[in-house]
Amino acid sequence: MYTMSQINHIKDLNNCGYRISEISKKTGADPKTIRKYLSQEDFSPVPPVVQTQPSKLDPFKPVIQEWLDEDKKHWRKQHHTAQRIYERLVEEQGYTGSYSVVQRYLKKCRSVQTEKANLELVWDPGPAQVDFGEADFYENGKLVRKKYLTVSFPYSNDGYSQVFGGETAECVCQGLMDIFEFIGGVPPLLIFDNATGVGRRIGDVIHETELFSRFRAHYHFRVRFCNPYSGWEKGNVERKVDYNRANLFVPVPHFSDVIQYNHKLLLKHDRKSSELHYKKQIPICELFEEDRKALLMLPPKPFNVCRYEWLKADGYGKVCMDGKHFYSTKPENANQKVLVGIHAHTVDILTEGGQVITTHKRIFGDNRSDVSDYTTTLAVLMKNSGAWGNSGLRQETPDVLRTYMDAQPKEKLKDCLRIMNELTNQYGFQAAASAMEMACARGNINICDASVLAARITGYGITTPPETGPSLDIYDEAFLKGGSKAL
Repeated sequence: MYTMSQINHIKDLNNCGYRISEISKKTGADPKTIRKYLSQEDFSPVPPVVQTQPSKLDPFKPVIQEWLDEDKKHWRKQHHTAQRIYERLVEEQGYTGSYSVVQRYLKKCRSVQTEKANLELVWDPGPAQVDFGEADFYENGKLVRKKYLTVSFPYSNDGYSQVFGGETAECVCQGLMDIFEFIGGVPPLLIFDNATGVGRRIGDVIHETELFSRFRAHYHFRVRFCNPYSGWEKGNVERKVDYNRANLFVPVPHFSDVIQYNHKLLLKHDRKSSELHYKKQIPICELFEEDRKALLMLPPKPFNVCRYEWLKADGYGKVCMDGKHFYSTKPENANQKVLVGIHAHTVDILTEGGQVITTHKRIFGDNRSDVSDYTTTLAVLMKNSGAWGNSGLRQETPDVLRTYMDAQPKEKLKDCLRIMNELTNQYGFQAAASAMEMACARGNINICDASVLAARITGYGITTPPETGPSLDIYDEAFLKGGSKAL
């Protein structure tokens, strides 16, 4: 194959009057080749065509395609490998070619099947995409891996994240509600991954959890679930998940209260919003104003993100969630059904009438956990004061008060437990323990002194000086001879 510069040289020599034999001597080209190029009239470029060479595998390609089509009906982990196809071709079809030919052909077939064109989607202001990511955090000094919900607005490329222990419906609803309240509105459409805790699409049918259905009805937004294994349908939020992990969670954050940390996290989006949109070259915060105009109004009342269940307590009065996390109720609830309120961050133990007895921090993860609130055992301890020495409540009691109660006779100990129970029900355990500790420092604990101290602790505070109140000088001037100077 001659290059165009060589062909043009031949034509230039011909134009100068050289004969074909002379051109052949000068260029070394065969006279037949020279005549071919001199007689060629069209030198327009033509599309390159891949020339396929005959292969020993050609007669077997329909059989291979049948096997690949059959694979689509079965679990992906039981699909044919190139090695397995080669073995079957040799054993069942009499193939005599090499394995490498089979391997190259199968790679070509699968690349054609799996490669999909990237369609650039156009997004109007308002809709948002939702997905979870995971990152490491130091919570109370302990390294833990947590999930973070991310809501991204494709039109403006703005986004927000909130950290949770899991991907449950309570976590999704709580995160969405916190973000809705922060931005001052509700996206008219939310696009979810098909594997989130709020529901999924099976065929053309959407199956939502009860809590999320109530949440959606409360905030009036529409929802769309991606097709399974179709992450490109929400590519904006997937990129935002990666961006937030690299920019918000590096270095590894430290916090003791995840709720407070989440509030600060919402404020950190300002840094990203001040940047220019990667394509529109307009500040993200300006584009988000268009998103904001398309948001729905917030409802008059916030949603109570809580799922209520009746769970049976074990012999110690503890209920089990997720098969591995145990939460104390009251010893009196042993082997009975207990009403439990399940939130994103906490678990409430309630009475049959719906009154909260105690609130536990919610635990996530695969390891077994046991969370106890020993103040709920006070009623039983009052009747069985002999168990005081080995009770969990004793370990949580301040040192001075514990020493005082350990030294008391049985009846006096019962009296102390009764006072602790009454004050705990009215002011909480911490205030009750502090008040009793101050009272016992004076030599004796009685309900009157302890009640006054507990009221001051939860009210004005022990060290807070009394308010001066309004001036009475005007009354002194009016009713006392000589005014306040007469006093």
